[in-house]
Parts: sequence; structure tokens; C-alpha cells
Amino acid sequence: MAVAPLSLANVQGDILFGLPKQTQSFFFFQIDQVDAFRSNLSNLVPLITSAQQTQTNISEIRQFKIKNNIAVDAGDGEVVHPDVITVSGVNIAFSAKGLQKSKFSTKLTFMRIGILDDINDTLFNNGMKSDASNLGDSGMQQADGTFQPDWDDTFLQEIHGVTLVTGDSHDTVNDKLASVKDILSGTVTEISTLSGDVRPGDEAGHEHFGYKDGVSNPAVQDVEAINPGQATIDQGVALLGRGVDTATTRPSWALDGSFMAFRKLPQLVPEFDKFLLDTAKTQDAADLMGARFVGRWKSGAPIMNATTQDDPALGADATLNNDFKFVKGDQSACPFAAHIRKMNPRNDLSESAIQPHMILRRGIPFGPEVSDEERQANATAQERGLLFVCYQSVLSSGFSFLQQAWANKQNFPPGDSPTPGFDPIIGQTTSGDVRTMTGAFVNNTSQPLNLLAQWVNSKGGEYFFSPSIPTLQNVFATS
Repeated sequence: MAVAPLSLANVQGDILFGLPKQTQSFFFFQIDQVDAFRSNLSNLVPLITSAQQTQTNISEIRQFKIKNNIAVDAGDGEVVHPDVITVSGVNIAFSAKGLQKSKFSTKLTFMRIGILDDINDTLFNNGMKSDASNLGDSGMQQADGTFQPDWDDTFLQEIHGVTLVTGDSHDTVNDKLASVKDILSGTVTEISTLSGDVRPGDEAGHEHFGYKDGVSNPAVQDVEAINPGQATIDQGVALLGRGVDTATTRPSWALDGSFMAFRKLPQLVPEFDKFLLDTAKTQDAADLMGARFVGRWKSGAPIMNATTQDDPALGADATLNNDFKFVKGDQSACPFAAHIRKMNPRNDLSESAIQPHMILRRGIPFGPEVSDEERQANATAQERGLLFVCYQSVLSSGFSFLQQAWANKQNFPPGDSPTPGFDPIIGQTTSGDVRTMTGAFVNNTSQPLNLLAQWVNSKGGEYFFSPSIPTLQNVFATS
């Protein structure tokens, strides 16, 4: 049966565009009263923000900035001006255990073949904890043969669902979150609420190490405009039941849903900065080495086009900051192991080999800015990092693949000599062995560098399914 053309009104807004936000809360919950929860879900659906509404919100924000002579940066639709434009967003997603607990079905009755058998994604069905060792998360092998990751207690519990609430200010988000909790009151137990904020001032749009984030997100075919050099992915790489995903057997209710991977990723910022300075000896050399770790300068300028010093104008220009390719077999300009090269090895592999693994990233920083005391001590005292979120139609081709097969694999990109090593930013090793990379030193790109610490450490997460709005209303909710 032919699938109707994509309607943005049917898709939850965070998937295709990212909900506009200055601040965001993630409300993790367990479902206690199944029938009451499904009944109350029908009252929550009108609050769910669609991709259509999100697109309108982002357009209004950008038009406001243009009218008021405020620069519009790449990815800047997510940065809202509080007290000028009030905007909020709500999305919801469910873990496999949440779907199982709720016994959702296409006929609103219990089915012999459960929803988990139908959705056809093993990693989702098993949950992220079962994937933790493969991802390289630190932890311990238990006597019964299972792996116990070193995660926060929140993610060692059984999570059934998460509600994402975004807005222009804490007041806006708190009010909207209170409405969500009121609707679900008596039917769920709160496990935890985690919150993040866009960093202040000139650091807006940058993660805590200081590098501009989200620059190389792909565009979805026939959904948004494409900038020069920006990858374009088939709709089925992001949405179930579309494009290339039609080759996978899915239930009808999965159409226009997406798998969401959530990770809490604390970052050791003072320690990272100290390592760069100790290794490179001068601040200018440390800045260059950090850019080679990431593949971009802090402004977002790619080192392929700004090889020796930062170029903020280039970093801010969405028509130029992605318009480059790596030189296959050559890491003189950009190390093979650089974060953006590991995550998108443009020209190291063919486009057809890369595109099935691309993800839509929608995370937000959390925690306070680094204090003077922390900088002087070169040690983290207050937890900060990234609440990482990404969407894809197949977890084993998306997030899980990128972490295992590219970030953690020392001989990726393949066929390159010397051996690339680990992604210095997110590459992980469960064994705790010292990670290494090559290409960090401009004057000797073959020289290996021991990365004496792991500056990004996963503290847990979960795999969720973000259903379409019609599925939430007509399949998951009951009147």
C-alpha cells in the first residue's frame, strides 16, 4: 500500500527541526496506572508540538532577529531571545518497557503478537543498558555474566517514558512542565527530571569545551533547505515507514515515528584544557590541537579551510562552514581521528556508505559554567556536560553504530596509515586502557598521542520511540 506524502503536522517537532529552546527539561517517568495513563494521554496530545509548528516557531524567531539586526547563525533557530519571543514545546517518547507496560496495540486491545515484536529494532527492544558494554561505557562484569555500567541511578531504573519540554525561559518551561505533570498525575511516578540550558552570551550554541555544536547536522530530503556541503538524508533515515525504511517491516502505527537515543554525558572541561596546554606548551598551540581533536575551531570554522588559526567569520557562515571534504589518506590538515571526521568521514567513504548512519542531533548543555576556582585547580568540582539527544530510524545503523564502529574503532577510517586511533572527544574503551590517536601534532602527524584521560564519560541513558502525533492520539491514547 502506498504511503501518503509526509505531513509535518504528523511528526513530533524535535525530530526534524529541533524544538526552539533556551532551556529544556526531560521528565523521566514510570507508568503505574495503565488505563488511566492512556486516558490522560488523550489530554496531553493537544500539547504536543508538531514539526509544522516548530518550523513556524523557528521562522518567527529568525524573522525577529533579522528585523532587529541580530545575526542569524547556522543552527541558530534553537536560540530564543527570552522576554521578547515566548515559545514552548512538548514532545513525548517511550522506551520498549514503556510500550510493553502499556500494552499499546493497533486495535486498542491486547494482541498475541506484541508491539515489541512488530517494531523490528533489537537494540530498542533490549534497551540501552544491554548495549552499554558495546558502546564502551565504563562498568563491571557481574558474576551472572551481565554488564553493570557505571551509570547514574536514574538510568539503572526501569524508565517507561520521557517528556521533553522546551522554552525561552525557566518560567516558561516550568509552567509547561507543571501542566504535563498535572495531566499525567496519579498515573505515573517521576524517576527524575534533568534540565539543560543554552550557554550564555557568546557561548550560545557551543558545548562546554567551547566548540560550536550542531553545525554539520544533515538536512532531511524535501523537508528543509540545504546549505553548501551539507549532507542530505533520505526521509527514511530519520523516520520509520518512509523512503529507505520501507524496506524494513514495520507496523502501520510506527509510520513517521523515530527512535530517540538519550545520553547524559558529563564533560571534564578544566582537565581537558589542562591536557591541551600541557601537551602543546603554548595557548596558541593548545587551541590548534583542540581544533584538531574536534575538526573545527571553537567558532565552528572547519580546520580543512582554516588550517592554522580560527576564522570566526567562516564559522558563522552557514553557506561556507560545511563546504569542504577531507582528503582521503591524508591527515595533514585534519586528523583521521578528529571528531567530525569520525562522525562524518566525507570523502573517506562514499556518500552512499555514510548516509545510512547519519543522525539528527538535538542535545543541550547542562550544568554551570566553569568557575575561576575550577580553572585555577584544573579540576572539575561541579558536574556539567551535554544532555545528548539524537533521532534515527535504525539504532544499529545510527547512534549505536557511530559510537561502536567509528568513534571507538582505532582503525577507522579504514585503510588509513598511520592508524587513526580513538575519537578523542567521545571515543570510549570499557577496559579503561589509555586511548591513543595520531594526527594531533601538526609537524608530525604520524606521532601517536596518549590521551591520558577520557574527558566525556557516559552516565547513562535509554533508547526511546517517539511516535507520530496521529499514533499518540488514535492508537496509544484512549478516550
